Amino acid sequence: MNGRVMLIRAGKISFAEKVANAARMNASAVLIYADPSDYNIKEDTELYGHVHMGSGDPYTPGFPSFNHTQFPPAESSGLPKILAQTITLSVAKKILNQLGGPKRPERWEGYSKLGDETDIIAMEVNNVLTEKKIHNVFGVIKGFVDPDRYVVIGAQRDAWGPGYAASTVGTSVLVELARAISDMVKKGGFKPRRSIVFASWSAGEYGSIGATEWLEGYLSSLSMKAFSYINLDGIVTGLNGFKVAASPLMHTLIENTLKEVKIRDSSLYKQFAKDNFESNILEPMRMDSSAYPFLAFSGIPSMSFRFSPDNLNYKHFGTMEDTITNLNAATSSQVPLLAETAGRFAGLIALRLVHDHLLQMDVMKYYKVVRSYVYKINGRVKDVLRMQPQLLPKSLTVQWLISAMGSYSRAAQSLQNDIQNSDLEDIEMCRFINDRIMAVERNFLSQYVSPRQSPFRHILVGSGPHTLKALTKHLDALKTNNPEANAELFLNEFALATWTIQGCANSLAGDIWSLDNEI
Repeated sequence: MNGRVMLIRAGKISFAEKVANAARMNASAVLIYADPSDYNIKEDTELYGHVHMGSGDPYTPGFPSFNHTQFPPAESSGLPKILAQTITLSVAKKILNQLGGPKRPERWEGYSKLGDETDIIAMEVNNVLTEKKIHNVFGVIKGFVDPDRYVVIGAQRDAWGPGYAASTVGTSVLVELARAISDMVKKGGFKPRRSIVFASWSAGEYGSIGATEWLEGYLSSLSMKAFSYINLDGIVTGLNGFKVAASPLMHTLIENTLKEVKIRDSSLYKQFAKDNFESNILEPMRMDSSAYPFLAFSGIPSMSFRFSPDNLNYKHFGTMEDTITNLNAATSSQVPLLAETAGRFAGLIALRLVHDHLLQMDVMKYYKVVRSYVYKINGRVKDVLRMQPQLLPKSLTVQWLISAMGSYSRAAQSLQNDIQNSDLEDIEMCRFINDRIMAVERNFLSQYVSPRQSPFRHILVGSGPHTLKALTKHLDALKTNNPEANAELFLNEFALATWTIQGCANSLAGDIWSLDNEI
């Protein structure tokens, strides 16, 4: 693809990921359009979006763009180095119909050829970069026992275009939740142990800027005191599905809450999970979700959820067609019912988190995630040593990684034993245990990478060469002796990831004098 202009269909993954993939293939530019087989929109409909492979202000990576912040000129490593622009379907058709080159695969529709070096296209991007001041808005209900510990519930307030599904529904639910819980405290005698922060984010469409800058500005405080984030963006996009992307720590709480919340005389769990919670409900968290920087940048357990259409994607996001009319069409005019149910689901999770003596988070869930990656890495290391023995030291072993995994499992089980043997009416004891639980997510952030170069430092759900997912891909490249593979880099990242897991286990285990430090 050297020097080529790539014409790419929108959908499946974000614009930023598409452009990043094209850049890795040495393309010179990218044009993105909405294909009629994926989008049922008019031919002259403009697509809105961004191509920053990250979140927050791309010119202050890793630190806040507050007025008083004296920062040197910088640029996010996630900004593309190639041109990128969305185009309408009508413009895309004109280009496609003029292409030469080989014939298209039979399963591809709408045009006949794929293009080759004889096709010349001139591309010029005239977007104007401007600076805008943004304003986040907050409301707080203070806790009565641990006011310095809080759950954050947030929704983006603005949108490119009407943004009915993108922001209007979520903001409405956010305001209603604030009113309802406030009334419970003022009139119903409810006394939450911990605080609730209601956040209305600005500049959500361009990589969750409002949320990310807040995290960057108050990271040292938030990472210690905020124990969960619930995202309300895009919570109603369809009728026949229900999807959740969340930290594994929250999976058990989410599953139990689905069994309690009803819609149309049946629980959400019965209607949508159908006795297979993990496969029918859970999905990976997308980088363009405002929950992602909370989780992968700040190490705060987070969740996003949505009522979804059958095909899982709402076709009007990022267009002028994200209107109440189209959302009603996608939901059989049941937006009020779905929004109310979404509010009850989010509200019940928040109330459990701020009311119960112990945080309802299951630390054993991360053991399953770590174990899955360890098995993958173990198998791939053996493959590389067998197929490309010259690339890795013969002495390389995954035993220390397996030991770190075992340390985490024992620490998680030890925590469960401590909970069973503790007086849960003792406020100080509960706070001590809760602090151990809160540290788990934060300790999966790699301490060995720069927030500026790799802001999403979480080794399990983050992005970058330090993640366990990247290690498996690196081993795949080594297995085929790919020239881009770097054995020395792999060995370094492998060692650092191993110690990150061991460090998380040490923190979870509790007192330092009871740790086994043989590793």
